[in-house]
Amino acid sequence: MKRLLQLLAVLILLAAGMTWLATGANRGWTKTSVAVKTLDEVTGIEGITYKKQFLPGVDFLGAALGGAALLAGASFLFRKPKANNQPTNNQ
Repeated sequence: MKRLLQLLAVLILLAAGMTWLATGANRGWTKTSVAVKTLDEVTGIEGITYKKQFLPGVDFLGAALGGAALLAGASFLFRKPKANNQPTNNQ
């Protein structure tokens, strides 16, 4: 159980880091929409429209780190079973 929790903690960290890097490594807060500059074809005026897109930020990494730390900390609650190396007297 101890190894399983530690492995799960590492997998959470790796998955969160890879997701954060793959989506643009946003160093701000997590965003659910992104501003896109558009140019009106008729008037030539620039405008801003918002496109729905998920960009995980540093709070996403912090939450993943906290979850992984919680799992890794919980793994210390489990002890290794002690080996029973006492000789037996079969006389």
